[in-house]
Amino acid sequence: MKYMIASDIHGSAKYCRQMLEAYRAEKPHKLILLGDILYHGPRNDLPEEYAPKEVIAMLNPLAGELFCVRGNCEAEVDQMVLDFPVLADYAVFYVGGKMIFATHGHLYGEKNPPKLHGDDILLCGHTHVPAHTLYENYRYINPGSVSIPKEGSPHAYMVITEEEILYKTLSGEVYRREAL
Repeated sequence: MKYMIASDIHGSAKYCRQMLEAYRAEKPHKLILLGDILYHGPRNDLPEEYAPKEVIAMLNPLAGELFCVRGNCEAEVDQMVLDFPVLADYAVFYVGGKMIFATHGHLYGEKNPPKLHGDDILLCGHTHVPAHTLYENYRYINPGSVSIPKEGSPHAYMVITEEEILYKTLSGEVYRREAL
């Protein structure tokens, strides 16, 4: 099983297009989006090529290939224009026998994790900063941001397989590799 994970598109048609080029090259089982798909939010500057309607047009044809959770910028009106569910606060799935709790990061996050244990993984976006931190009872991972990366990080996404976690730039270059 192979999953591509991306977060924080924030309505950027330019970076959504690049993310989808990477998606086609990766050929994963699903594309998991960790929220903040259409709106940029009041704390962020407008991303390059801010065009939420174009992002909608790019993502809707992939509705059956997407698995999404709600970010702090999602609203009920977004669900009215998107052909795939985006309003769940979290989702749980398994890879390589490990439970992955996927959420945006504004309700549950590194500083406020849900009840996790053992090899569980907390997968979040929200901070726009890639991360991989081991805690006593879980692992916290973050792919960073597709459109508005912070702290000098690249425009990026993540690939998770049963063996490893790959952090990649939108051009597909691996810049970090961790065992699953």
